[in-house]
Amino acid sequence: MTGLRVGPWKGGAVVAGVALVAGLATAPQAQAAPPQAPAAVVTLGDSFISGEAGRWSGNSNDSGQGDFSGTDRAWAPGGADPHRVYGTSADNGCHRSDVAEVHSAAIANATAVNISCSGAKTTNVLTGGTAFKGENPQNEQLAQVARSHRVKVVVVSVGGNDLDLAGVAEQCGRDFLLSTVFVTYKCQSTQSQVVQSRMAALATSIPAVLDDVRATMSAAGYADTDYRLVLQGYAHPVPASGDYRYAESGYTRYQVGGCPFWNSDSDWLRSVNDQLASVLSAAATAEGADFLDLRGASAGHEVCNKNSALVTPGAPPSPAASEWVRFTDVTIVPGRSTQGDTQESLHPNAYGQRAQGRCLALLAARGPGKYSCTAQPGAGIEGITLAANAGL
Repeated sequence: MTGLRVGPWKGGAVVAGVALVAGLATAPQAQAAPPQAPAAVVTLGDSFISGEAGRWSGNSNDSGQGDFSGTDRAWAPGGADPHRVYGTSADNGCHRSDVAEVHSAAIANATAVNISCSGAKTTNVLTGGTAFKGENPQNEQLAQVARSHRVKVVVVSVGGNDLDLAGVAEQCGRDFLLSTVFVTYKCQSTQSQVVQSRMAALATSIPAVLDDVRATMSAAGYADTDYRLVLQGYAHPVPASGDYRYAESGYTRYQVGGCPFWNSDSDWLRSVNDQLASVLSAAATAEGADFLDLRGASAGHEVCNKNSALVTPGAPPSPAASEWVRFTDVTIVPGRSTQGDTQESLHPNAYGQRAQGRCLALLAARGPGKYSCTAQPGAGIEGITLAANAGL
């Protein structure tokens, strides 16, 4: 199955105005930052909050040269440079974009601090956990921010890599492409049991991360009431089976749309995300954190959704009309080159990240609780709505 390029379903993050990298010594225990210190909103976790795929505004499979019909934000005369979007995090693959959720939220009078890193698991967040891509565990970095800033909000996105959703999605793509008129392969039949075993472990590992955030902030002199702790879920990257704009038969879904998934597997992938949302919500409740449900934050704008379209030379990128999820890189079409990095596939692109930023801004303006953020098909970022969701 030559050419399948489904990138990791993972997470990532760095700092607007604060450099937090590997090798910094752990600061001694101290009191919370003084009142005159700058306020900060901090994001921790994986690629769905770090800004992975922020290089792209919509998707285009135009085989022409340059910026792929205006979708490549890293392009400038002379060539593309991912550093234009990811800064120095392009070097280690953390891929913290300039439009990552915390930057797009633009919460007034607060510095945006992005510690998350694409590919991070719960162990890469925990104090004393595993260093990742040359950077200290994220809660150890949070401790430093908590002493130099007045942290008002801490947002966590983690769990997808513990489930290895990247590998699961890749297997779904392989099964689609390896199927023939004589035999059909479906990833649900081979991956369901594996996913369930990993899901069970999250009931312990996610609360541990949140508890460690609390302990980190307490050690820095904060009371729980001094800041808001927010755990968020994941936007659906693929549409429901009835919302594809390409027929299930043939290879059009992959060759044109970059979405190599059977209808039933798409519905199953969404059901896995539904279950993950329930696990995350329960963890938020147990740890007294807010929960931000992002499953609907890409509604109508998932890859290959019938309510959105590819960008073409005659139809430039648009948040209302374009997809908000990076497609699976189309590389099996003769003469077409790879676009960007494989790991960007199936992540919220620049539009998706701005949408999540809008969700965070709306939550910050509300009181504590559980909320669901939803996009509107055919509408831009301004169509995002936030609703209380006591049912989660």
